[in-house]
Amino acid sequence: MPASEVHISSFVVYCAPEAMETVRSKVNSFSATEIFAEDSGKFVVVMETENEGYITTTIDEINDLPEVISTALVYHQIETDIDNLDTDIHATATTDASIGTPTPQEDTL
Repeated sequence: MPASEVHISSFVVYCAPEAMETVRSKVNSFSATEIFAEDSGKFVVVMETENEGYITTTIDEINDLPEVISTALVYHQIETDIDNLDTDIHATATTDASIGTPTPQEDTL
């Protein structure tokens, strides 16, 4: 049965800087997770899954790792028009040169 919706979320994982390698390895062991960015003692993790419950379960399991100080859900979006999700995100954004951050094109809003 095809999926009727996709859940896209991101969360921050905080750990001691000396635990970065261990936490990186453990976070990468979860399916549907991708480390998008990292800095000393924190990771930005992105997930895409068909099951909302898997997101909360994964966050709880990562939060329970002994090396993790805390986790914080930052973003959760539910996409129901999944037939149109194949669009490359970089093709639908431009860069605002004044601040150097991506901004959506008006025709994609």
